[in-house]
Amino acid sequence: MIVLSGTIGAGKTSLTNVLAAHYGTTALLEPVGGNPVLPLFYKDPHRYGFLLQIYFLNKRFSAIKSAMQDDNNVLDRSIYEDALFTDLNTDLGRITETENHVYHELLDNMMAELPFAAHKKSPDLLVHISVSLETELRRISKRGRDYEQLDADPALIDYYTELNRRYAKWFDEYDASPKIVIDGDKYDFVSNTDDLKQVVTMIDNKLRTIRG
Repeated sequence: MIVLSGTIGAGKTSLTNVLAAHYGTTALLEPVGGNPVLPLFYKDPHRYGFLLQIYFLNKRFSAIKSAMQDDNNVLDRSIYEDALFTDLNTDLGRITETENHVYHELLDNMMAELPFAAHKKSPDLLVHISVSLETELRRISKRGRDYEQLDADPALIDYYTELNRRYAKWFDEYDASPKIVIDGDKYDFVSNTDDLKQVVTMIDNKLRTIRG
């Protein structure tokens, strides 16, 4: 099982689909398109911050359980990075300390149950996509979700900047599985076929090393 991580606009969904096809397995994608809470959150983050995180936590718990039932799956963002968003929104005043405490208690209970819910105990590999803020903003603009655009809410720049910064620390501290970082500025795997081939080869080589 491969899990992907990275900030908004890093290219996780694109790479998830490619890797799933490459390995002949299933892509488990983050629930964004049909998410009824996400547009509400962008309009009123203080009102919907906690609800959004509970929505994502529930979906990511279901996804990781499904992924761990099989030998091979590729997961677009996972439960392992979910708390990063909750803690950021708490620090930004969008989620209260009480809500944050409830969230973390629920997350801890879910993680304690996870080994009993599936035969896999952890991912085989984390693929983290690291991008600069400039690349993040360019890809957010290109994919065109109205509620994500700086034109709709210039204050989003602070959220995107801080999220990008925190992801670097999160990746350094992640220890649930072997991991690899892909430089999303150097390798434009979303638009460049040659770059994509190089990235897939890097991941193939890392998996060979893990398997011995």
